[in-house]
Amino acid sequence: MIFKDILNHFDISGEFPEYIVDQSFNDVFLDGNFSKIDDAYKIEITTRQDVTHQMFIRPGDDYPVVIMSRLPNGSLNGMKFGLTEDDVSYINEL
Repeated sequence: MIFKDILNHFDISGEFPEYIVDQSFNDVFLDGNFSKIDDAYKIEITTRQDVTHQMFIRPGDDYPVVIMSRLPNGSLNGMKFGLTEDDVSYINEL
């Protein structure tokens, strides 16, 4: 599934770089709990393997999409997607 599918599924509007709109993400997010705070969105789901995945969507931010996963041992890992395709980085804390 691509990011555009997530935007459509949750009726999220905003301007996003084209590379993010076409980026593939796990379809598990379509079943996640959706919340909105101001102009930011959060999708969160815990899988059967007890891994909690979070997607933060912030249109207009320097990093409009951030993915974080909390593993059963408490470790964090994820990625943040910047405004350009060369500004994608791995993170280990939020």
